[in-house]
Parts: sequence; structure tokens; C-alpha cells
Amino acid sequence: QVQLVESGGGLVQPGGSLRLSCAANGIILRIYAINWYRQAPGKQREWVAGIASGGMISVVESVKERFTISRDNAKNTAYLQMDSLKFEDTAVYYCKVANWWGQGTQVTVSS
Repeated sequence: QVQLVESGGGLVQPGGSLRLSCAANGIILRIYAINWYRQAPGKQREWVAGIASGGMISVVESVKERFTISRDNAKNTAYLQMDSLKFEDTAVYYCKVANWWGQGTQVTVSS
């Protein structure tokens, strides 16, 4: 059974940082592309960043220079480092591998 487990969300002030993790069970993560999405209240889920199995990275323009996606194949885990967080980054963040989704982790940016 495949499981993607996100962690690392929380409450942070504007300008702060968080690192989200996506730990995979039941699959060998290194052969897959990994994508992060987010869904803010009342909005559609949007793609944020992706990293291919070969390491090629894509990031949505709105978070470029602030968010960094990475993967540790030895730990079967992907990460989303989020710096200089803004109010509008508040959302539930999900990782996605192939057709599998994690349960999401809440990120709230508030003063």
C-alpha cells in the first residue's frame, strides 16, 4: 500500500520559514517525479513545484526565489523549503507522486 505522509506545516509569521517533508512508503521514490500543490481556503488546488526523477526542477513564478524543492532518495523523502513566507502562502500543502496524494499539511502565515 502506497502512503505519502506530509509533515512540517504550522503557524509562522510573515517572513518566516518552514520546511515541509513528504515521506513515501510502499514505492521507490527515486523513479518518480514529485510535485507539491497547495489549496488555499475557497480556491482551487494549484501546482507549486516539481522535481523530476532526474532532478530537473520547476517552480511556479509566484514562489520562485522563495521556495526550494528537493529530494533525498536515500530517505525516500521529498522536501519543500519555504522562505520569506507571505500571508498568501497560507494553504494546505500536498505532495503528489504519480496518482498518489498525501493527506496534506496546513501552513498558516499570520502575524
